Amino acid sequence: MTVTAAALAGCTHLFFQPSNKLLADPAQAGIKYEAIKFRSGDGTELTGMFFAPAEPPLGTVIHFHGNAHNMTAHFSYSSWLAKEGFNVFIFDYRGYGASGGKPELDGLVMDGKAALAHALKLPGAEPGRMIVFGQSLGGAIAVAAVAESGFKPAAMVLEGSFYSYKSVGSAALRAHWWSRPFSWLPWVAISGSHSPSDYVATINCPKLFIHSERDPIVPFTQGKKLYDAAMQPKEFWAVPSGHIDAFYGLRGTYGPRLIAYLKKVMGPLPAPPSPARTKILFPTQE
Repeated sequence: MTVTAAALAGCTHLFFQPSNKLLADPAQAGIKYEAIKFRSGDGTELTGMFFAPAEPPLGTVIHFHGNAHNMTAHFSYSSWLAKEGFNVFIFDYRGYGASGGKPELDGLVMDGKAALAHALKLPGAEPGRMIVFGQSLGGAIAVAAVAESGFKPAAMVLEGSFYSYKSVGSAALRAHWWSRPFSWLPWVAISGSHSPSDYVATINCPKLFIHSERDPIVPFTQGKKLYDAAMQPKEFWAVPSGHIDAFYGLRGTYGPRLIAYLKKVMGPLPAPPSPARTKILFPTQE
């Protein structure tokens, strides 16, 4: 393989790093969940996990995970939200985990659309209280899936994501001395289809962008550029370190902030309807 071909292969490897290995089982950690099976738009069978709260859900979180491994390596970034009162639904794209097919961008976006539609069928899910949570590659897939499907989330949270596939691919090649001379290749070799740059300005729900100032995977400038392209209402949280670590290693700080943010943008749960009163008729006294 030539150096040029290796660099191009590296671009592809940057985006899709699937594994079919079981890396962690929520049940072994005492976390209850339901295994989910559903189908993508072309019939590909997909898998997911559903974590339900003990009480009626405050909202439903659809977790689009990052590019490495599968959901068994990512569920802990979101499953904790079930204890805070939220439905949590995480799923594997095609080619990841036990999902069928092979990973490719058009298919992953199709899978994202199917996950959004399936999430509305989960127990307690309400159309006005759906939260899209995308991390890294998952953030890019989520933006495209929401925009292309017309899905209307109550809020969108994007952590460690990027502005476009071309620009982040170029940034990844610039990070290594041996690939730096080929940093121009993604601009001609990677398709620009489904890029967040094309869609983020069209999504009008409240949006929260989170990015590490010292992100070793996706440059901080990519997260800022994505935020700058989005319309209001929006917020940006700069975290000190790590890649998609706000709700894992830094959860003690950012977990409560996320709960407060979601409750603020969604508002309180509607009050349950009052029970119908029975009208008692008494016989007329003559």
